[in-house]
Amino acid sequence: MLKHFQLGRWTVLVSSPPKSPFSPNATTITSSSSESAAARYFSTCSASAFNVNAFGPRGLSTRCGARRRVLRYDDDEDDDEDVEYGHNKEIAVLELYSQSVRGEVLIVHAVVDDQDVEVLIFKGFSSSLSYGTSPDPSKSILPARAVIKSIDRVKGPFDPSNIEYLQKGLTWEEFKSTTLPPNLQLPI
Repeated sequence: MLKHFQLGRWTVLVSSPPKSPFSPNATTITSSSSESAAARYFSTCSASAFNVNAFGPRGLSTRCGARRRVLRYDDDEDDDEDVEYGHNKEIAVLELYSQSVRGEVLIVHAVVDDQDVEVLIFKGFSSSLSYGTSPDPSKSILPARAVIKSIDRVKGPFDPSNIEYLQKGLTWEEFKSTTLPPNLQLPI
């Protein structure tokens, strides 16, 4: 493809017009399924016109019919992992609580499989301080089998070098009865 600027207009010279499944002059791709899928994926972007005005109201424009790459997983494997991992309802309640309270951070100390774990919760989001955090926000930061040992209420914004505790070492039951509003109470 060659580009040429002439009298305020960009001219795009192409040896042959691009063939795309999304362009009006598309031709049918007749090859094996894997080759056709690759061809469709890589040939969906094309120039909208061969003579494009660079100084027009829309500027240089291209049309792209490519879609985001979709990852597909085997549903059977996900179901088995979800059953084993589970969803921790207490962490979900603490995330809801942290959304409603301004200027407060929660540090949760829990035990998972005989290992101590620390989780930081702020503005509805939780992050593990002990290991990597999943990028999927729908996945609970702690498994259902986790046991919360204590909860620390810290003045926000959180500064690890200067932690100002509002309350320290609250058990889940103490936190639930004294701090949680009635609309966030869990019947556990």
